[in-house]
Amino acid sequence: MPKSQFIDPAEARKPGVIKFQDILLNQYDKTMKDELAHFEKEDLINIFFDMRLIREFEEMLMSIKTQNNYRGLEYNNPGPAHLSIGQEAAAVGQAYYLDKHDFIFGSHRSHGELLAKCFSAIRKMDDSELKTVMSDYMGGEIDQIVSSKTYESVKDKAVAFVLYGVLAEIFAKETGFNKGLGGSMHSYFLPFGVFPNNAIVGGSADISVGAALFKKINREKGVVIANIGDGSLGCGPVWEAFMLSAMDQYRELWEGDMKGGLPILFNINNNQYAMGGQTQGETMGYDHVARVGAGINPEQMHAERVDGFNPLAVIEAMGRKLELLRNKKGPVLLDTLTYRFSGHSPSDADSYRTAEEKKAWMDVDPIATYAADLLANDVLDQATLDLLTGRIESFVYDAVALAIDSEKSPRMDLMAEPDAIEKLMFSNRSVKALSDAKPDMLMAREDNPRVKQIAKRERFAFDQDGKPFSKNKTYQFRDAVFEAVLDKFYEDPTLVAYGEENRDWGGAFAVYRGLTEAVPYHRLFNSPISEAAIVGSAVGYAMAGGRALVELMYCDFLGRSGDEVFNQLPKWQAMSGGLLNMPVVLRVSVGSKYGAQHSQDWTSLCAHVPGLKVVFPVTPYDAKGMMTAALNGTDPVIFFESQRLYDIGEQFVAGGVPEGSYEVPLGEPAIRRTGSDVTILTIGATLYRALEAAETLSAEYGIEAEVIDARSMVPFNYDPVVESVKKTGKCIVAGDACERGSYLQDLAQNIQTLAFDYLDGPVSVLGSRNWITPAFELENDFFPQAGDFIDIYHQRLEPIPGYTPISTYTGVELKRRSKLGV
Repeated sequence: MPKSQFIDPAEARKPGVIKFQDILLNQYDKTMKDELAHFEKEDLINIFFDMRLIREFEEMLMSIKTQNNYRGLEYNNPGPAHLSIGQEAAAVGQAYYLDKHDFIFGSHRSHGELLAKCFSAIRKMDDSELKTVMSDYMGGEIDQIVSSKTYESVKDKAVAFVLYGVLAEIFAKETGFNKGLGGSMHSYFLPFGVFPNNAIVGGSADISVGAALFKKINREKGVVIANIGDGSLGCGPVWEAFMLSAMDQYRELWEGDMKGGLPILFNINNNQYAMGGQTQGETMGYDHVARVGAGINPEQMHAERVDGFNPLAVIEAMGRKLELLRNKKGPVLLDTLTYRFSGHSPSDADSYRTAEEKKAWMDVDPIATYAADLLANDVLDQATLDLLTGRIESFVYDAVALAIDSEKSPRMDLMAEPDAIEKLMFSNRSVKALSDAKPDMLMAREDNPRVKQIAKRERFAFDQDGKPFSKNKTYQFRDAVFEAVLDKFYEDPTLVAYGEENRDWGGAFAVYRGLTEAVPYHRLFNSPISEAAIVGSAVGYAMAGGRALVELMYCDFLGRSGDEVFNQLPKWQAMSGGLLNMPVVLRVSVGSKYGAQHSQDWTSLCAHVPGLKVVFPVTPYDAKGMMTAALNGTDPVIFFESQRLYDIGEQFVAGGVPEGSYEVPLGEPAIRRTGSDVTILTIGATLYRALEAAETLSAEYGIEAEVIDARSMVPFNYDPVVESVKKTGKCIVAGDACERGSYLQDLAQNIQTLAFDYLDGPVSVLGSRNWITPAFELENDFFPQAGDFIDIYHQRLEPIPGYTPISTYTGVELKRRSKLGV
């Protein structure tokens, strides 16, 4: 798309051959004796200690899951436990060079990576910093609990702190790292650079890309590691993450210190099974995981297979790969070969593999072979090894004893505090800038060509005589969104905006026209057509500390990002126990004219999912004010816009849309027309058809309708609507979403409950037909029109003398449609 990149047909059509480089497999060939020249003995012993401690931790969980007992401590843990027994060398090798500035993300089987990264960070931090971390985290609650034991050093206490915090989280205790709301598959500890594990296979891939974008764009130290399994390579969002991480523009279009690749390494923990499916030979076709790097970019993602059963091999490979990332040559893919001795979960009967195969791998158990190497090379003796084992068992025993103590480690008491989780669903903060750095911009705001153009426009739709200004002279809905976004770019240096055709094209429906001139490439850019990665990376960007404004163009494309919108974006604030915020605004437009796959209103899908704020402004004043409020906030907001309305002017606020920044609170409906006979509550562009109907009802039948614009679905304040219904006694709820299962029904049910004593009849719902969205020429028979409001009033609320309805809204028709499923 950029004009600077000329596509020459002569060059593009030239015959040739794509050449690939060899991809290295298991090339490490050093012995322990060789490595004694590169490692201190203490470091080699620490590697063993970490592996053995992770093994003990995982075997403890297996024992509790299968026997309700660990070394005499009885406990029943009904929650999940996907264990990484056998994979310890891969986790410890990966973490060896990493410090608190490096971020790791994990999978549902990532206890090992989490613990190894924490242990590595602890060794690299001084005692005073560790004391501060422990005393500050959750107000020092965990620190106080582990202080009931004595330790030889601050670092030992920090290890105990981590073991307890993770285990209490797994056991759903309020004293866990995420207050017991994340559990085994969602644990993390940000002070040591451990970001959340993810229960969804491959779920961390695109989220990690977002964290890498944050580090790059905001000039933060460190790299990002995405720990995903070999089975995840069958997941579309993982491939989208690869593509987003490897975009050419990082090297070709981003400028200055931003030029160069992302600091991200995809570590494929290749234990050779996706649950029960064997990836090599059965469910995949790549032969070796590392091969997939060849399909991503000319550097083949610097892909390599490393023997994950040898921690020193992993350390050596990580050292080389980290150097690539520090030199802006990412992304990197590492195929870390390993094997899980345990099943997918403790209930796994292992029916998909043979005892002979398991024994063959157990015979080369990395912990046993590494310990033998230490002994053979006089790094330690058997007595020291036994002492280490005893210390490890004591660490884990003490963590279990504390975590199962219901007085020291209680669960969240939802009887005593029934709103405890409710208070964590949204952070409800307003933070105008997430950093005090100077925003990177290309020009002063007042020099922007579109700003100058907008300054000449009328900010109210009508002149002093009530006549509408021409569209070209009127400040439009698209201008309102533009102004709010532009203002935030100058205010918050962490803000990034990206999606499909955001730059040069001017964004969908010309909303972003004028941003290309003002905003540098690294803050406003085009992404691949990768809806899952667009949203998933925004989640990671926000987790890491930034603010993201992303766009999917059409509402219908939400389906392509289903997990990210419904399972990732809304969940992390509460799953983190309120320790993470999620300042992400996702723009989507509700279409018209484009048929069944481009003209659907999916507001109901988003409103159904707890943890998302969902808004649908339909006036320029609200568009600017609500976008500003959403961008100032720290919660995820799905920002719906109607394609029908991008060129409308402000018709309701007499002073027009203010030039300066302002907020319209999310959740407050607005009365657009007063009346005494019926309340009409609308969502989206249906407002304007409701107003048209209200004028007809008044002029022709003497019925005065009060029309209320919902503006927001989540949150939503019912008080103004109930007060209106108390006055009118009748209510219609309308919108462009298909009627069946829509949020319109939810609104109607709640209004009926809250205003039952004041209603003359049931609340009626007017939505679109339960069909596919037809061609533009047939849309009037699909979406609610002005006449439909009058028809439904006549047939369901109160007969209008002398009126003959066009459409049928009787009970008989309702039952007929329902019986047919339409």
